[in-house]
Amino acid sequence: MTAVRRSRGGPVRRAVESRLAPIAELWRAFSQTRVGSVVARAFSTNGAWIFLLLIGLMLFFNFMAPGKFLTEFNVRSMATNVAVLLVIAVGETFVMATGGIDLSVGYVLLFSGVTSAQAMNWGGKDPTNSGWDIVLLGFMVAIGSGLAWGVLNGIIVAKAKVPALIATLGTLGMSWGLAEIFSNGQDLRYLPKIIADMGASRLIFDKVPLVVVVAILIAAAGGVMLSFTRFGRYTLAIGSNQEAARRAGINVDRHLIAVYALSGALAGFAGFMSLAIFTTTTISGHANDNLQAIAAVVIGGTSLMGGVATVGGTTIGICIPMVLFSGFTILGYQSFWRDVAVGAVLILAVYADQLRRRRRERR
Repeated sequence: MTAVRRSRGGPVRRAVESRLAPIAELWRAFSQTRVGSVVARAFSTNGAWIFLLLIGLMLFFNFMAPGKFLTEFNVRSMATNVAVLLVIAVGETFVMATGGIDLSVGYVLLFSGVTSAQAMNWGGKDPTNSGWDIVLLGFMVAIGSGLAWGVLNGIIVAKAKVPALIATLGTLGMSWGLAEIFSNGQDLRYLPKIIADMGASRLIFDKVPLVVVVAILIAAAGGVMLSFTRFGRYTLAIGSNQEAARRAGINVDRHLIAVYALSGALAGFAGFMSLAIFTTTTISGHANDNLQAIAAVVIGGTSLMGGVATVGGTTIGICIPMVLFSGFTILGYQSFWRDVAVGAVLILAVYADQLRRRRRERR
């Protein structure tokens, strides 16, 4: 029976291969051109496929709910909600590029927002009509708080040699607990009006929120840093082979501390952005921020093993959960289906990464 199946399968397979041979030859010829080589490299990673998936999802939901999904209001709402997550996901991309992970970013964001709000409420005075000096103080406290947690993570991972998963899980609990202690478990709602105005401001023909523009600029800067600077090359080198990077003269410990410090500082920045958007500390609103950021990084094509990362892919990956959430909500389905779909895409992304790694090892 097996022999019969093989004899039937052989001619069919050869017929299919003969039909596809001209297409394969055209693709090979195209991939040898300058433009074709760029396209071929793009589709050899998750990024291009995830981008096509994102476009497909947007077209699908727009088809199912015409006049409701791709509206100016809905697109602006999705972009605003994604902005904070994109900032922490950029930092997470650098961490995961080294082969590490930072579970604490969501609660470092929360801690930074709480300390920033408290700094602006220093002395019990109502800061509503405060000037730029108080706003700048709050901004510096947010960045400083995030940076301190990032440096602590880096020292624990690089110097104490504690696995990143355990180290950042520990600082997750510490930052969460301290944020609750400092705020007595209650949201701080009194902030300078300037911050609220920043969160509501729009640019580019009064269409694009300021926070979205800022998040895009940070992602662009992160992409340039990772792809075209020595810092980015060292980050990827450490992720590829930490011992080889050390023998090549890279100060691995110092660089790891710098990478985790960058992740923490961006989490602090995102905490200040969250204050501007929601005009409160939203203590209960960041429970899944770290998992969403990590999922976006992996979906975007960054390898869990390190050495392969792309901020552009992360930017696309962070948009998919929000598109699913908005689409399911508009169609009247439970938004929890978003988590099911994102989980499936995450598994497929990791599986694709494993396949690429196996192909490289066979070569």
